[in-house]
Amino acid sequence: MNRLMGWALAAMLLLGTATADAGRYADTIELFKNAGASAQFFKDSYAYAVFPSIGQGALVVGGAHGKGHVYVQDKYVGNTTMTQVSVGFQAGGRAYSMIIFLQDKRAFDEFTGGNYEFGADVNATAITAGASGQVGTTGASSGASGGQKDATTTGSSYYKGMAVFTIVKGGAMVQAAVAGQKFTYKAVTSN
Repeated sequence: MNRLMGWALAAMLLLGTATADAGRYADTIELFKNAGASAQFFKDSYAYAVFPSIGQGALVVGGAHGKGHVYVQDKYVGNTTMTQVSVGFQAGGRAYSMIIFLQDKRAFDEFTGGNYEFGADVNATAITAGASGQVGTTGASSGASGGQKDATTTGSSYYKGMAVFTIVKGGAMVQAAVAGQKFTYKAVTSN
């Protein structure tokens, strides 16, 4: 009887964690759907990868890491991770959400084909409240006032089949560094 109750409790905790995890993804997607220019990409992209929270920290040598989900036509199809290593003048830490829109099946296949890496020429549109900026693999600049629900963006378009948007969640970071983001992908099996 105790063993059965233990299994039931473990199952409830696991289900609660999965539900909370699904809620984080849904909330992050909703933020991007209501944030200016990123909203239009939900209508015309083939797929997208969303990262509810990426943590970044540095003191000369830095790094960032986050876990995400990949969706095709709003259907969850796989998991992805982002890892970044950077070297150069940098100090601080921050957390941010990121979404990568994949314009067509070719871009999706490229992103999910194995270990994908952004080149130094890829930039992301920083979504902030009342201001905009650019964040890329070579550094960042942005400013904000207000809350995430009031977010706006400047116009953006696909570059090599991808469009990237970020929302800074908190922290402060000074960075003038060379950095590269690497992504892994693992498809989920459907029942």
